[in-house]
Amino acid sequence: MNTTTMNASRRAFLAVSASAAGGVIFGLPAISRAQNPTPTSKGAQIGLFVRIEPDNRVFIGARNPEIGQGSRTATPMIIAEELDVRWEDVTVEQLPLSIDFTGATPAWRFGDQGAGGSTGIEEAWADHRQFGANARWALVSAAAARWSADAATLATRDGRVRHPDGRSLSYGDLAAEAAALPAPKIPAPLKAAKDYRIIGTPRRVTDARDIVTGRARYGLDTYEADAAVAVMLRCPHLDGDVESFDDTEARKVPGVLEVVKIAGPAPSEPLAANLAPGIAVVATNTWAALKGRAALKVAWTPGPHASESTASFDRHCTDLLKGNGQVVKNDGDLDAARAAAATTVEATYVLPYASHAPLEPQNCFVRLDLKAMRATVIAPTQQPGGIPRLVMNLTGIERRNTEVFLTRIGGGFGRRLTNDYVAEAVLIAKATGRAIKLMWTREDDLRHDFFRPAGHHRLVATLDNARTITGWHQRLASASKYYRRANVKAENMWQPEIYPDDFPARLVPNVRLEWFAAQSGVARGSWRAPAHYANAFAVQSFLDEIAHATRQDALALRRTLLGAPREFDYAQHGGPKFHTARLRGVLDQVAAGIGWGRKLPKGRGIGLACHFTFGGYAAHAVEVSVSAAGALTVERVVCAVDVGRVVNPLGIEAQMEGGTIDGLAAALHQAITVEGGRIQQSNFHDYPLLPIREAPKVLQVHIIASDAPPKGCGEMGIPTLAPALANAIFNACGVRIRTLPIKDQLRRALAA
Repeated sequence: MNTTTMNASRRAFLAVSASAAGGVIFGLPAISRAQNPTPTSKGAQIGLFVRIEPDNRVFIGARNPEIGQGSRTATPMIIAEELDVRWEDVTVEQLPLSIDFTGATPAWRFGDQGAGGSTGIEEAWADHRQFGANARWALVSAAAARWSADAATLATRDGRVRHPDGRSLSYGDLAAEAAALPAPKIPAPLKAAKDYRIIGTPRRVTDARDIVTGRARYGLDTYEADAAVAVMLRCPHLDGDVESFDDTEARKVPGVLEVVKIAGPAPSEPLAANLAPGIAVVATNTWAALKGRAALKVAWTPGPHASESTASFDRHCTDLLKGNGQVVKNDGDLDAARAAAATTVEATYVLPYASHAPLEPQNCFVRLDLKAMRATVIAPTQQPGGIPRLVMNLTGIERRNTEVFLTRIGGGFGRRLTNDYVAEAVLIAKATGRAIKLMWTREDDLRHDFFRPAGHHRLVATLDNARTITGWHQRLASASKYYRRANVKAENMWQPEIYPDDFPARLVPNVRLEWFAAQSGVARGSWRAPAHYANAFAVQSFLDEIAHATRQDALALRRTLLGAPREFDYAQHGGPKFHTARLRGVLDQVAAGIGWGRKLPKGRGIGLACHFTFGGYAAHAVEVSVSAAGALTVERVVCAVDVGRVVNPLGIEAQMEGGTIDGLAAALHQAITVEGGRIQQSNFHDYPLLPIREAPKVLQVHIIASDAPPKGCGEMGIPTLAPALANAIFNACGVRIRTLPIKDQLRRALAA
């Protein structure tokens, strides 16, 4: 999105306007109700960041989409802390997308409103604190003026300004007077961390009651009186097309209004709008639309990938690794290290394509007014800022004339960083002239995804006579996430696949990273911690293989590599620094928590793994039991995380627990396979989530206390689970897992 960063000036932080209920809004420049009506409140204005009503109720806006990562709770907590109100008196409201188009270049009004890369807390930390502090300063100044007192002698607590003589005034009493004051000449002072009463305390998600009682509003809960329901029958072939179709029977279904063909991108074009061509059935209700879709008769063109299969892709990667790839890091002299090595260890790890499989399938509401050239979009999206440009490219409606409203999202995991389902709804609305509520089914969602890239990792380590690792060579053949992304040069396709500054870079004197571009017609995208999941599995599994081959303790080997506390530059997302001591801190925590080194009965094993992900440090230790027949039981999981200063520990705990469960499902069961150029999986029967019977008997989360600037935690809990599990399995029964998912590998290996 081509927007500038929010200008967090003191005046911008203190722009004030009246609320619909007579309160005062402290926030960025106000947006008129006509410009941004809320669909559920018939035009009643939502406050920008903070709205203080005369009865002392405090409303705080959440700018980022809520995809289950807890930002709708954690980011308002930052404002509430500096504002010095009781959290129990705060109501959080979702803010709509707002971009200021009045300047030379578009600019965020609220700040970046995306949700991805675990950046929400990090990006909100400084500006949200300052905003809350400036608003508190205005309220104190108003009280000082009313009492003819020195503002420096006044204090705040629980939404009231307090005088040394015991008098106090509520924020609601002071809001109007505070609004009349000029902005502070310098940013108001921030609280000292020792005075925090909200930040660092466990808080349940703000809409927990709404979720469990069914009142929470997801994208699927959008109901507009004038909207027709649309479903799509998409081409099942990778880059295939519609050859012909017969909609005669579909149009006979009661409730079906229209049937329209929707074009898809050409195989050579970037995937900038919708993902696949198909036929849209538009009806008065979802059931009629689905019945109409089932009645369609369509002949498909297989497209250029008709011979692709999972087996052919794996052969392709194997063949690539026999040659020479693109060297993206080459520290020291690896060839000399290999020539001088006393021991060489080699292994290959294979990861499949994976689907996001959110519980809420894709959906979108779109209303186009092509006479007035205006649009309204309501969507569960992680990237709302890209929607106005998408609408403009498909309809010609200027970006400033598209309103975007955000809903709670029933799972994102990176899938909703791509707005292809929004593009479909726009195209259908444009073709029919109707307001459209587009619905996807579970089968649609699993077969038409931007899948996590698949790949083969070939690792080689060299060691000297002292069993010290002297050389590290990682060769990765993968299908790049940047596939068919606009304006990405061929020589940069490796960048989302392998991170040059990842562990053990700079900890081993001779390191070479090499990437091979695997060709595939499968659409790819971000999947919960993108490359960190794959690389952590390969690297952390391989470290255990090195330890076993050289008769070293796996924990001691990692500690030796990390060495004394050091800080290194880290150029990829999550930097700018990587701290060895912080990674060792989480590693030591899980080792202690699991009881590393204790004697275990036959068939039991413990494994561990640690990784640096998007600025956070996480580790898992897993204890398993494996029966003689290969039945696996996850007895206990201990995880630890260091994401800097903790805003909401309950939220972090939930993210680590969720990442652990998600990681177990992916490691044990989940793979997207291809046959004849078509995705094979269709629902949870062949792409299963984790059943309760396979969940860990015990799951513990340790949060490392830190005063470092906070990072997000949405993706920290998943990368280290799979390698810790694989390492535990090996220690329990001697079977080394190098290919995910595990499925029945244990039963087959132990039966052989």
